[in-house]
Amino acid sequence: MSENSKKIVAIVGTYRPGHVIDTAVDEVLAGAEKAGARTEKIMLLDKHIEFCTNCRACTQEPGQQRGKCPIEDDMAGILDTLDAADGIVFASPINFGTVTALMKRFIERFVCYAYWPWDVKKPPNLRIKQKTKPAALVMSSMCPAFIGRWMMSNSFKTMKQAACCLGARPVAKLYFGLVAISADDALNKKQALKAFQTGQRLANAL
Repeated sequence: MSENSKKIVAIVGTYRPGHVIDTAVDEVLAGAEKAGARTEKIMLLDKHIEFCTNCRACTQEPGQQRGKCPIEDDMAGILDTLDAADGIVFASPINFGTVTALMKRFIERFVCYAYWPWDVKKPPNLRIKQKTKPAALVMSSMCPAFIGRWMMSNSFKTMKQAACCLGARPVAKLYFGLVAISADDALNKKQALKAFQTGQRLANAL
């Protein structure tokens, strides 16, 4: 694979490495690699990410570049990787009707992609206007697919908004239902194929 190949970066917000969401992302990235892309997977569980304190120091200066957060942790390095990526995957199980707290803590730090000065009575203004990067969103829960896509739509909305902050547009959404029924649940062959094909589609959209 050429070093000049476009790169897809996956952010995984599961607490259970090697299970449904993690293996689904592996299949997505395998499909992307098959289509010629380079890939990287970042497990949030392995990273040091502090909570946003709402100080808004990162939102005060105008410009297209993200603001600088005063918190010293792994977040800046992850965002550097995402900013340089050509495509993005966000993946999380659904816990209590939304993305995991691990993923939510990560997404809340995206306030740095907004210009939002104090004493201005306007909503945050996203720094990146153009949505030029393709993104795939991957979710799972124990709800059947026809129920989960409806009842858990807020989870997809949260990750879609996060992708928009990075200048990305979702081109694919994957929802795996009826998981977490047993402790060792895994993707079946049909689900794995769907994830693999999603990776190919994502790479072809670069």
